[in-house]
Amino acid sequence: MKGSYLNTHMGNISIDKEVIAKYAGIVAMECFGIVGMGITVKDVVKLLKRDNVTKGIRVTVNNNKLTLDFHVIVSYGVSILAVSNNLIDNVKYKVEEFTGMEIEKINIFVEGVRVID
Repeated sequence: MKGSYLNTHMGNISIDKEVIAKYAGIVAMECFGIVGMGITVKDVVKLLKRDNVTKGIRVTVNNNKLTLDFHVIVSYGVSILAVSNNLIDNVKYKVEEFTGMEIEKINIFVEGVRVID
């Protein structure tokens, strides 16, 4: 299954995983302390800005419940725990409102730290 399906009294709704990932990425980039989304390619971390936010996110749908994996780059000098908690709270609330689906788990992988100019 490429996305998720919701059955309503009016009909069926299909949401592609890419749509969920893009929305979650935009929400994540709004969080304080998140500099960008990162992916590791042969041990090299690439910093991805707003135009590629889906590259650092993996969406898994199981029994109409979402699991989101975030690969993020955080700002130097901030508390990783505080940034992670803020990210989890914001993404959980906004993505559940956007999709109407429950988020089962959010995993955060800090791929790097960057000094902000």
